[in-house]
Amino acid sequence: MFDAVGKKYDLTNTILSFGQDARWRQRTRHRLGLQPGEKVLDLAAGTAVSTVELSKSGAWCVACDFSRGMLAAGQGRAVPKVAGDGMRLPFADNTFDAVTISYGLRNFHDFEAGLREMARVTKPGGRLVVAEFSTPIIPVFGRIYKEYLTRLLPPIARAVSSNPEAYVYLADSIRAWPGQAELAQALNRTGWAGATWENLTLGIVALHSAVKPGSAA
Repeated sequence: MFDAVGKKYDLTNTILSFGQDARWRQRTRHRLGLQPGEKVLDLAAGTAVSTVELSKSGAWCVACDFSRGMLAAGQGRAVPKVAGDGMRLPFADNTFDAVTISYGLRNFHDFEAGLREMARVTKPGGRLVVAEFSTPIIPVFGRIYKEYLTRLLPPIARAVSSNPEAYVYLADSIRAWPGQAELAQALNRTGWAGATWENLTLGIVALHSAVKPGSAA
């Protein structure tokens, strides 16, 4: 499914988010607090558009995704790319200063196992930011958003996506995803500590942050 969606993935995301996707990527970079020379893993990076944004910090950033088709769609982006399973990452323990995953954690068969694997490859004292669709914080807006996912997103996807059926899955997975507090609790029991979150666009997206216990070398 993801191999097939890569061709028009970036355009479709921009249209479906009403242009908010670029702002969300910028906020993710700022929340990670990256420093020049740090090593950063961008997991579920897709076409690597998020990796390019992270690289603006001066950090060394690698894009990793399970879908070779998605990585191929971003072949023109000059960042390192690795095909890898998020539940069996092809990196050694304590490799990265920071790890981030944007809108991909929902796609894990066992997302808590994925969080533990991210902790494994992160150095003690390293940071995690999870950017993910979440629960709107204003009830009336939440109802409007639910209607958008159900009624408007599928026909828009049919008009612009290279694989419209994937966006039916997208809407279903967003509706089934845990809320902000529940996800923070999951982070705190999977090798991370001090999980907090920042809501973007009234909670359509939440940026969850946590650190790996221990002191940085």
